[in-house]
Amino acid sequence: MAVLEIKRAGDPVLKKVCEPVKRIDKKVKRILKDMADTLYKSGNGIGLAAPQVGILQRIVVIDLQDGNGLLELINPVITKKEGSRIVGEGCLSVPNFEGEVERAEYVECEFTDPRGKKQFIAADGLLAICLQHETDHLDGILFTDKAITITLKTPEE
Repeated sequence: MAVLEIKRAGDPVLKKVCEPVKRIDKKVKRILKDMADTLYKSGNGIGLAAPQVGILQRIVVIDLQDGNGLLELINPVITKKEGSRIVGEGCLSVPNFEGEVERAEYVECEFTDPRGKKQFIAADGLLAICLQHETDHLDGILFTDKAITITLKTPEE
């Protein structure tokens, strides 16, 4: 188990476009495992993109904590977006802030799984938001770049 350092807003790695994964090997599988460990250790995250841990590859892990388990996405591409709504978002790389962002209500995403199989997912609700948020990271975009409003989080009691 390796918990990686989560890069914070202002770190230049978060503004870079990630490279596609060319081959799924032991190194990529280790990155996925380490990213999952980091996500779970964060305590309150539901998604993590590779640049958030300083890795410029198109890799994302998502766990909505809804009983469906961990989604591991290699080279995810959103192929369809429908609808629009304003949603509240936060980010492990921008820990003390939240904001309102305009996102598609429904998305379709193609990706490769850790076994090298092409996969397809259609999503709405929280999963659609998370897919858009995490794939934005792969293109060097933070939610704060798209936010309509940004506010300081109030401390939990």
